[in-house]
Amino acid sequence: MRSGSDKIWLFLALTVLVSACVNREPNLLKAGARGNGPDEFAVLPAKPLQTPVNYSVLPDPTPGGSNITDVKPNADAITALGGYAAVLTRAGIPTSDAGLLNYTRRYGVTPAIRQELADADLAFRRRRGALSFLRLFGNNRYFTAYRAQSLDQYRELERLRAAGIKTPTAPPRTAR
Repeated sequence: MRSGSDKIWLFLALTVLVSACVNREPNLLKAGARGNGPDEFAVLPAKPLQTPVNYSVLPDPTPGGSNITDVKPNADAITALGGYAAVLTRAGIPTSDAGLLNYTRRYGVTPAIRQELADADLAFRRRRGALSFLRLFGNNRYFTAYRAQSLDQYRELERLRAAGIKTPTAPPRTAR
């Protein structure tokens, strides 16, 4: 017969082994709850109804069209700041940006670049987190995986100042 401590160790070993079998994409920062619940920031008050100036010249209803009382927070903010809200519904590339777009396309365009980068990043994080199955408490592996690529801002500030480059002041280092 097994003792109580043997059963606890067996349970912990089985927990670690089962957690290693999980095959899912690691979360980066777990920055929000994912679920089917309502988004409290999407609830906006409705605009007040308006009476038309002339009832005999009412526009025909457009199926799928918009209403003047529909809430459009982005357009309302642009208008309130003195901008032209029609730019939100403008299709295509403005002529003012055509030169910039042509310059960025000078070496060609990879159509699936977002998916390629996402796959490469996932492979990198999986290689860096080879022991990620030992995560018993769901700790975040993002900063551990990218630690070698992070910039020590204070060391860089000291390097620039030693080279004679004028730099702005920085807050003091906090104790780690």
